[in-house]
Amino acid sequence: MTAGAHKNVYRKNFSLIAAFWVLITVTLFIALIIAYNLTSRYVENEFNLRKLDVLERAIKPYNDFFQNRIPEITSYQGFLDSASAANYARSVFDDYGFVKSIRYNEITVGSKPENYAGNGMDILMKAVYEYQSFAKNIVGTRLATDVANEDFKTMAAKLNYYIVVADTSRVPSQDEIYRTFYDVQPSKISYLNIPRREEIRSYRELQKGRRTRALYKQNMMTFLLDVFALKITNTHPELYQHVTVQPVVYDPLNTNDNELRTEVAFPGAFADYKIYFNSEKVHLDTEVNRRFTPIAGIVLLIYVFMVLIGWLIYRNLNTNLKLFKLQYDFINNFTHEFKTPVSVIKIAGSNLRGDGELTERQRKHYGKILDEEADKLNELMNKLLSFTQIENRSIKLNKEEINIEQFVQKYINTFSIKYPDFKLGYAVEGIYNFYTDPVLLGSIFQNLIENAYKYSNPGQKDLFIRINSEKRNIIFSFTDKGIGIPKSEINNVFKKFYRIENQYNQNGSVGLGLAFCKELVNFMNGDLQVKSKVNEGSEFIVTLPYEN
Repeated sequence: MTAGAHKNVYRKNFSLIAAFWVLITVTLFIALIIAYNLTSRYVENEFNLRKLDVLERAIKPYNDFFQNRIPEITSYQGFLDSASAANYARSVFDDYGFVKSIRYNEITVGSKPENYAGNGMDILMKAVYEYQSFAKNIVGTRLATDVANEDFKTMAAKLNYYIVVADTSRVPSQDEIYRTFYDVQPSKISYLNIPRREEIRSYRELQKGRRTRALYKQNMMTFLLDVFALKITNTHPELYQHVTVQPVVYDPLNTNDNELRTEVAFPGAFADYKIYFNSEKVHLDTEVNRRFTPIAGIVLLIYVFMVLIGWLIYRNLNTNLKLFKLQYDFINNFTHEFKTPVSVIKIAGSNLRGDGELTERQRKHYGKILDEEADKLNELMNKLLSFTQIENRSIKLNKEEINIEQFVQKYINTFSIKYPDFKLGYAVEGIYNFYTDPVLLGSIFQNLIENAYKYSNPGQKDLFIRINSEKRNIIFSFTDKGIGIPKSEINNVFKKFYRIENQYNQNGSVGLGLAFCKELVNFMNGDLQVKSKVNEGSEFIVTLPYEN
């Protein structure tokens, strides 16, 4: 596989991830737009529906008054008088502020004269009292009977008809009670106490003229109501800016396109009025944004999660591609390194087994070649095996005390003989003996010195080793005048199988030397750092714990 092939594979995978990110980003914007539109529509629907909550709360006292307090009049069985009616009125005024005045009608039901033809029952209004509340004091006034004459006539006619059609064998239904004993008019409710079944039978006898001497009492009350005294609570200020009570016929003259309006009519005695709601669109937009914010947050959180997944996939692919490239380069380089000594061994072996006679000198020469190439192969295999053992922590430190100066001088002498053009120097400052594993430390020295020679230009093959102590550590500094390392490559030079892309990467390197040193130093509980400038040189600093 060529380098171009690597790039093509990388480009395809990167394009796939980029397409994935573009897709989820577009999906994010579409989701946000849809979510905002749905939220806006939902708020508008609530604007039209939540008005019922306001109405229900406003009308609740009226419903309680209509269903519970008014029917209490029946419990008096027609025996109310002006005093007890005043007490009843006081309790109503205390509990229901929308009741402005109460008229009490004292009614008698009796027989007509014997010579009267037709309906023999006579319903008369004996007296009318009106009660009002002033500073929580009840003021009662007796009125002329003609003041409430129309209300009385309506209720008397209903009672007269009910007596004719009533089924006295059972209790009247709620519908019959409402149609007969209630009269609901705009801002006014009249109520007549419900007679008992035996009274209905007696009234029926009166109608038929069978009883001429009878007198019964009925109580009728008329409640005058004020809709503007109802307490209107805006239970949804986030939806409604203004909530007012208006007549049903009210219609705003000025129409504003930037305003939303809705309304709901009152029931019963307040049916001539409605609750009117209006809000500017800006006000509703604020509510839409408030509700949309957590939705947008969730969508963004999902987006971030998807991006994170995409990034992890990309990183995994990128890591796999890099690992593949490193392994490919390693196999390629390792094969190349094996190829040369194997080729030399094969040539030497062919010559040795040839038909021609070899001199003693030729035999020794070929033997030396075989021995040297075998050593190269053995060194390469040992380095790879040692690296694997270090990574797996399958070896142990064999510490012993060494003399620093003698230890360094040994390697200076060895490399001076191996590379005559290599200028080597050293300085030991205040350190004489060191307790460590000499084999592992020697491997570090050998690799770093070898690298300094290999990656230096001819005429600049120079290395200076400085050894000193710092706190509880011993510092080994290897400073060369080589080609240097680009800043972008500093973090990569200690990676396994990694080789810097330059003309020196063909000099027998498989990308294990510095990685091997890093693993050795870490195994010895130390640290390896590098400082470098291109075309000026590099400094490798090995820090190991100093133990007496």
